[in-house]
Amino acid sequence: ELNAWKVPSKYVTMKIPISAKQDAPIGKSLFDKHCKSCHGKEGYGDGPKASEMKGDLGDFSTSEFQKQSDGALFYKTTFGRNDMPEYTKKIPDDEDRWLIVNYIRTLK
Repeated sequence: ELNAWKVPSKYVTMKIPISAKQDAPIGKSLFDKHCKSCHGKEGYGDGPKASEMKGDLGDFSTSEFQKQSDGALFYKTTFGRNDMPEYTKKIPDDEDRWLIVNYIRTLK
């Protein structure tokens, strides 16, 4: 089902432009603020709002989820679809969304 989300090719090949160590606490705090309510503390898709959502929230700890490219995760975080909101207004800085992708990588 993860593959049902069409990610434009220019995003698929993107790499995280920020080292995983740089601003790691900021990535976690952004995740906690914007993502945890649906995706859960550990990224299992079991946050307090998860039951209100229609789609599969994904389990960030699975190898299938983690196999997605950095750019695919960035695209999904940026533009969203269905129940997943787009975050260009709430998190307008690309660097902040990349920090969230770095944090998501730690949930494997």
